[in-house]
Order: sequence, then C-alpha cells, then structure tokens
Amino acid sequence: MRIVINLAPHDHPKALTDEIGCCARLGLEYIHIPVAFDRPQEGDFQKFCEAMEASKGETVHIHCIVNARVTAFLYRYDVSQNGIAHGVAQAKMNRIWKPGNVWAEFIGDSERISAEHEYARRDYSPR
Repeated sequence: MRIVINLAPHDHPKALTDEIGCCARLGLEYIHIPVAFDRPQEGDFQKFCEAMEASKGETVHIHCIVNARVTAFLYRYDVSQNGIAHGVAQAKMNRIWKPGNVWAEFIGDSERISAEHEYARRDYSPR
C-alpha cells in the first residue's frame, strides 16, 4: 500500500480539491493531520509519529502547502526517532526554510524563537 500524509488543513485556499477521493481512486491510503500553521501542537507531532510508525516499510508521501510543515515534522522525527544528527536534519529542513517563532519553538530551536521565518530562494540561498 502507498500512503499519503497531508499536514495541511482542507480549508486552506491552496488545499487540493477532493484529495481524499483522489487518493481513494488511486488505491492510496490517506492520513490527514491538519496542522494550523500559526500553532503547531505536540499532539499533531504524536499523530505524525504514530502514522510514520504504522507506515514502516511502505512508500509514504508527506505534503502540506509549501513543505514547511513537512520539513519541520521530518526534522523532529529524524532527530527523535531515527537518530539523525541535528546538523544533518537541519540542513535538509533549511533547503526549504528556517523556522522562526512558534515553529522554532516546536522544533526546539531556542535561538530562532524571536526570529521570523526565512524561506529558501526568497530570503536566502540554500546550500
């Protein structure tokens, strides 16, 4: 089984129309964990971890709107569950963005809590 995990709310203006139905027609399992961009919750991350653990050995596609949620969740998951070094996981996330504010707090980056988000190719050149 192939699995799609969507971290974006369905009511977002850029959300995919009938994503659940599209996935069903393609034979894909669909897991929706709607994460409010302005207030990611620990419970959201726990649901994500549960979905990832249940999907071990399967092909999983994780998405949101601009991959900010995805990279932050994968950063935390890689560091806490897969034992990936902080710097390696952070480098992957920085290809998309450098979280600030509530997202910096969510990923445990105390140095960027008072910073604004920075997006690759808009605010800086990713390495």
